[in-house]
Amino acid sequence: MGKRERLFEITTWFHVFLAFGFIGWLYEVGIMYFEMHQGFVNRGFLFGPCLPIYGFGGLFIVLATKRVKRHPVVCFFAICLLTTVAEFLASYLMQWCLGYFLWDYRNTGYGPTFEGRIALRSSLQFGLIGMAAVYVICPLLEKGIGKFRRKFPRVYLTVTGLFLVIFLTDLLIHVFCGSNAK
Repeated sequence: MGKRERLFEITTWFHVFLAFGFIGWLYEVGIMYFEMHQGFVNRGFLFGPCLPIYGFGGLFIVLATKRVKRHPVVCFFAICLLTTVAEFLASYLMQWCLGYFLWDYRNTGYGPTFEGRIALRSSLQFGLIGMAAVYVICPLLEKGIGKFRRKFPRVYLTVTGLFLVIFLTDLLIHVFCGSNAK
């Protein structure tokens, strides 16, 4: 694989990361609006509509389930397990870094929980969303991104650069200015 192909592969995964982060943001905002009836609440800690945990989680699920993708039932339970462990560890990492974690499933109707960090219902929902990511979303994204970058390689790289600058700026502002930046 040449340098150009490697660059396109890396940038494709970056776009998939952003897409999963955006889908996660829509999911979280939708829960607050439709389920919790709180109106619009930006559930991310960034300014933009991207939740990095969903971006990384989506990429991780797609890559981690490559070997079991042929077995949908096994894939579903693997995704449930992976997302539950990731959510659990992320809650502790956030608490360690920020002093708090961004969700609490206690008293939410999400069924059995552990310390409010993980819940049965969210694990099953993430399993279903993960199945959509593995079997539908990621293949469509890869196909669409591939067509666009082959047809318009310079525009593709320019757009990728802009997305990278916007995302990193948003992340750096949050890291250096903290939650008071919003």
